[in-house]
Amino acid sequence: MKANVLTRYRVMAYITAVWLLVFTGAIILKYGFDTGDTMLISQIHGVLFIIYVIFAFDLGSKAKWPFGKLLWVLAAGCIPVASFFVEPKITREVRPLIADSPTAAVKA
Repeated sequence: MKANVLTRYRVMAYITAVWLLVFTGAIILKYGFDTGDTMLISQIHGVLFIIYVIFAFDLGSKAKWPFGKLLWVLAAGCIPVASFFVEPKITREVRPLIADSPTAAVKA
């Protein structure tokens, strides 16, 4: 596996998590305080989430995750702040699988 597969996942995990928090805040403002609109924010988050799903699926297929683990990682993109906890764990698990990492060279 190449390092850029993990990097793409990590970047999109954080971007999607931040936009989900922005979207959550916008929903609270709209329905709790009757101010603001969520249309643009929801569309941006939707597009970013689709990209996140593609990159997470790519990482999961290259890391040979079972389907349940893949669903767990994808669900983290739907729950506010969950990606901030799941992403570091996934990074620690996947980093040894990267072909050009020193750990992978020692195992080979």
